[in-house]
Amino acid sequence: MPAATPRPADNLDDDDYPAYTMGRAADMLGTTPAFLRTLGEHRLITPLRSEGGHRRYSRYQLRIAARARELVDQGTPIEAACRIVILEDQLEEARRINEQLRAQGRESQPRTSA
Repeated sequence: MPAATPRPADNLDDDDYPAYTMGRAADMLGTTPAFLRTLGEHRLITPLRSEGGHRRYSRYQLRIAARARELVDQGTPIEAACRIVILEDQLEEARRINEQLRAQGRESQPRTSA
């Protein structure tokens, strides 16, 4: 039986699917396309490019950009905001991995009877 090909609607649940144009992403965040370009220049987010070369953003990238905007709105310089968001993201990933390893360790420990 051939492998099922993904349906376009399957992408609706994918946080990494680049579904949003730069204009739509900027509207959703209440910011400007220039702000999104600046985040890209600071390597906070790297949008994918459409066949025509247009930037496309995922929901995950929009959450990252929204956090950066929140920090900038509070007066944090954009360079510092990008670094903070990168570190927060790395910390969250490390916590997730740590929890997975702990869960695996609990599963592999022999059970003792009382």
